[in-house]
Amino acid sequence: MISVEEAISLVESNISRGNTESKELSKAFGFTLAEDIYSTIDMPPFPQSAMDGYAVNYDSTIKIYNLIGEVAAGSDQNFNLKKGEAVRIFTGAAVPLSANTVVRQEDVTSADQTISFTADIRINSNIRPQAEQIKKGDLALSKGKYIDAATLGYIATFGITDILVQAKPKVAILTTGDELVKPGLELKHGQVYESNSTMLHAAFESKGVFEITHLKIPDNYEQTVNAIEEVMTNNDFVILSGGISVGDYDFVGKALKQLNVEQIFYKVKQKPGKPLFFGKKGNTTFFALPGNPAAALTSFYVYIFPSIQKFQGQKFKGCTRLQLPFTSDYTRKAQRSEFLKGQITANKVEVLNAQSSAMLSSFSNADCLIYIPETQISYDKGEMVECLIL
Repeated sequence: MISVEEAISLVESNISRGNTESKELSKAFGFTLAEDIYSTIDMPPFPQSAMDGYAVNYDSTIKIYNLIGEVAAGSDQNFNLKKGEAVRIFTGAAVPLSANTVVRQEDVTSADQTISFTADIRINSNIRPQAEQIKKGDLALSKGKYIDAATLGYIATFGITDILVQAKPKVAILTTGDELVKPGLELKHGQVYESNSTMLHAAFESKGVFEITHLKIPDNYEQTVNAIEEVMTNNDFVILSGGISVGDYDFVGKALKQLNVEQIFYKVKQKPGKPLFFGKKGNTTFFALPGNPAAALTSFYVYIFPSIQKFQGQKFKGCTRLQLPFTSDYTRKAQRSEFLKGQITANKVEVLNAQSSAMLSSFSNADCLIYIPETQISYDKGEMVECLIL
């Protein structure tokens, strides 16, 4: 068995970036930039009013200003103001180059096409300078940037309609086990409802992956080989749930070997999730997860989530990690690294009950995984521990 740290390092070094594709800007939310974006214009492209008010050619010796017109947002009018002249102006409108300040309307008294000021005036107030945000030709966004709403809006300000993005992965989820029954059907003695495919599907969708295929495999060697072979050539990630241990009805490991999938590692010194397989064949990545639900979901957050990020051109990062103090003493007997379901309250972390790898009850209430290194046996109340934020 290898350590958690070794396993994470091996996964990171063996995940490759996926292909790129062109996307309409309106359909690029949730993708990752695969190219640098340079500004096509000065932004703003002209001196711009930051207020509703009056654009003025101000002179401290003049008290009354003649109002000679109006500039609305989007207007192409460009008044040539003389000393002592002003125009009504609105937020976002182009400030006449002959104006040297914009006075907000709250500081103005108007009468008979003239205005005067009720507050001290400062030159260049309330004017957004041309190219204040960015100059034409400057780097706006670097490739590898996750495209959120603000990023989309920023790119749109340059008039760009199509961008190059990292393609999202295609994923196949294969569940094994004759004891597993689809929810909605009647359970017979010895059967349980199959939950891992629903859980893992939702986990992938929560990370922005939506092209997902499901297959249910019976405990049969030939059918296991055929099912894996069916999905391995047209998916970027093949995720197997169950059947990776060494029982008489565990055929996944043998099937992967039969299909010449390279084993990068099998078994990690961790709890839950010791019987974890990671391998590759061509451009397809394989994760064979334990069948116990909590073990499978823990493995998703620790290994698969950062792999998705790297595939999409982001950093191999995974869950945000924070150091938080324990709410109470904690002692354990295990000599493997542990990922405990935890709950954060008032910036402190508590270990939840029901930590079994077969149980999802605590996972459904957890907002973090508490990482206990294999060398750490106990913690005192208030001692800091690393937490993976879910």
